[in-house]
Amino acid sequence: MSPEALPTPVTKAGQEGLDALLARPSEALIGLDFDGTLAPIVADPELARAHPEALAALAALAPKVAAVAVITGRPAEVAVRNGGFADVPGLEHLVVLGHYGAERWDARSGEISAPAPHPGVAGVRGELPELLERLGASQGTWIEEKGRAVAVHTRRAADPQATLDLLREPLTGLAGRHGLIVEPGRLVLELRPPGMDKGVALTEFAREIGAGSVLYGGDDLGDLPAYSAVDRLRADGTPGLLVCSGSDEVTELRDRADLVVDGPEGVVHLLGALADRLGRGAP
Repeated sequence: MSPEALPTPVTKAGQEGLDALLARPSEALIGLDFDGTLAPIVADPELARAHPEALAALAALAPKVAAVAVITGRPAEVAVRNGGFADVPGLEHLVVLGHYGAERWDARSGEISAPAPHPGVAGVRGELPELLERLGASQGTWIEEKGRAVAVHTRRAADPQATLDLLREPLTGLAGRHGLIVEPGRLVLELRPPGMDKGVALTEFAREIGAGSVLYGGDDLGDLPAYSAVDRLRADGTPGLLVCSGSDEVTELRDRADLVVDGPEGVVHLLGALADRLGRGAP
């Protein structure tokens, strides 16, 4: 896809969302997941980095819209570092809503605001290794420390999906005993505090800036609440466009999306196409 070519949404609501974004870009909110959307999925999440062309596309688009929000389950600091978002000209309107919105980093100030950590995370962290050992799942799984949450990845296991299925119920029980919930994803189970999700984060930020239209792009189960939030905004009169960063591992988003693109590369091309179209001033 050339940077000038904008793909066509397959739904009427999606086309209306795109039309509103192009007609009134200064009112538009661009919401994006990080892993699998701006950054390719990798076996070790610590090595995840934004697509090589992502920063240029974001820097070209951000000054033309009301705001760009990266909404992620990662700590905000990690997403900023792995995305390379700090001190990039053109990204002054960027915010990173980390831990599903519990943390916030603003590009203008470079500061992170966050509440105190949930005490249950420390309890879960202490019990997880023994639980995985007892279940015979210590080999091939990997515990990701996320500060305000803990995630167990099974992508390296001999049978990743079977291991995920084995762990789902015990980890749900462990989380519940410590006042946490389990957030499933692409071969990962995350134990985190309740009360915040990407839908809440997206809705609150959209209201904060008075967004006149919303585009949200994601790739995983954790993005479904944001999809539902866009549906509610549309029902209330705010046009929206749902973009799926295509994956064969998760079909739920693909089935609900107005527009499916080819992974992070497709997302970057979409952002570049939007920036190009808005730069030419043509709806």
